[in-house]
Amino acid sequence: MSQGKFSLKRQLLLWLLFPQLVLWLAGAFLSYQVATHYANAVIDNSLLQTARAVARQAGPQGHGQAGDLARIIPLLIDDNPDDALVYSVWTEPGKPIAGNAALPPPPDSVQTAGQPSFYTADGTHGSLRLVSLIEQINNGPQLHVQIGRTFNSQLYREILVATALPLGVLIIAMSVLVWWGIERGLLPLTRLQRLVGNRSAQDLAPLELVDAPQEVHAISNALNQLLSTTNESISRQRRFIADAAHQLRTPLAGLKSQTELALRETSPDTLRDRLNMVHASATRSIHLVNQLLTLARSEPGSTNGMPTVRVDLAKLMRELTAECVPRSLAAGMDLGCDTSLSSAVIDGNPALLRELFINLIENAIKYIPRGGSITARLEEDDKNYIVDVEDDGNGIPDEQKPRVFERFFRVNQNEGNGCGLGMAIVKEIAERHGGSVELRDAQPHGLIVHVVLPKSR
Repeated sequence: MSQGKFSLKRQLLLWLLFPQLVLWLAGAFLSYQVATHYANAVIDNSLLQTARAVARQAGPQGHGQAGDLARIIPLLIDDNPDDALVYSVWTEPGKPIAGNAALPPPPDSVQTAGQPSFYTADGTHGSLRLVSLIEQINNGPQLHVQIGRTFNSQLYREILVATALPLGVLIIAMSVLVWWGIERGLLPLTRLQRLVGNRSAQDLAPLELVDAPQEVHAISNALNQLLSTTNESISRQRRFIADAAHQLRTPLAGLKSQTELALRETSPDTLRDRLNMVHASATRSIHLVNQLLTLARSEPGSTNGMPTVRVDLAKLMRELTAECVPRSLAAGMDLGCDTSLSSAVIDGNPALLRELFINLIENAIKYIPRGGSITARLEEDDKNYIVDVEDDGNGIPDEQKPRVFERFFRVNQNEGNGCGLGMAIVKEIAERHGGSVELRDAQPHGLIVHVVLPKSR
C-alpha cells in the first residue's frame, strides 16, 4: 500500500503558519506606514514653521529695505548635521532673494497664498521632503518660500526595526505554540495507529482509547464497527464450513459404502438396487450442496450475491407456483396461488427471492401428508408486501417453532428427505431484503409461513 502524498501535520502547519506570515507582513507594512506617516507629519510641521519664519524675515527685503537675508535665514533653520536642509526664497514673478539650492517646483500648478504644499522630490542632495509656501507680507509682493530636508534614512530604519522586530518575535512564539499544539492534538491519532499496527490479524477485539477527542473516538467507533462486522463474517464463514463438513461427511460416506457394495455384486437385480441407492444418495448430496451454496450466498454479510434490481413479486410468485404444480401433483398435493395484486415491485435480488419462494413451497410439499393442500398468498399493507404459504398439515409445536430457522434442524427426522436448511435460507433471504419471517398456526390445523418484505428500503 502506497504512502499518502501529504502529511496531516504538514498540512495543518502550512494552513496555520502561512496565514500568520501573511498577517505579519501586512501588519509590519501597515505599522511602518502609520509610523512614517506620523514621522513625516512632525517633519512637515517643522518645515512649515521654518518657512513661515523665513517669509516674515524676508518681507522687509522684499519691500526694498536693507537686510542681510543670507545671514538671518541660517539662524532660523534648525540645522541637523545628519540631514541637509535647503531653501529657496523669491518674489513673484520669479525674482530670487536668497537660497542655497535650486529646488523642484511643487506638484500643484496653482498654489493658494497661505496654503502650504508638502511633497517629496529628488534633488541634488538626494530625496527631499519639501514644503512650498506663498505668503503676502504687509500688502507687498507675494513671497514664495521653499524649504526642504533630506530623508533621515536612519530614522526610517529605526522605525522599520521597531515595527517588524516585535512582530517577528511574536510570530516565532506563535509558530512554536502552534507546532506544539498540533503535536499534542495528533497524539491520539498516533496512539490509535500504534493500537492498530501492533495487532495480529486474528485479534478483532474492539479498540479502547482513553482521553481521546470526539473526532478520534468517531474513527475508533467506525473501526470497532468494522472489526465487529468482520468478526461476525469470519464466524459465519467458520460456522458454515464446519456445518458443511459435518453434513457432507455422512452422505459422502454413505455414497462411498454403496459404491463399494455395488462393485462386489454379481447379480444384475441386486446391482440395480445398489445403483438406485447410489443415485438417491448422490441426489441428496447434490441437493445438500446446492442448499449450502444458496445459504452462503443469502447471508446478509455475503458479498457474493447479485446486485438488486426491480422485481415484481406477484409475477414471480405466479411463475414459481405454476412451476411447482407438476411436483405437487406427483406428491398428491393441491397447490394454488391466491393474490389480487397485478404487480408488487420491490428492489431485490431475483435469484434469492426465487430461492425463498421455492423453499417455502418445497418444504410444504416434503413435510405435509399426501392429499394435503398448499396455498401461496400475496397481500400488501401501507409499507410492506406480505407473503403467506399455508398448508393443512400437522403443523409445528410452539416450542419448536423458533428452532425451525436453525441450520440443519428438522422437526421430525423420519419425515421428508430434506437437509434442514430450507427455513434457514428463507430467514437469511428475508433479512437480506430488510424483511422478516415467522411461523403461525393455520385453522383448523396446519402451518402458515408469514414473510414480510418492505416495499422500499
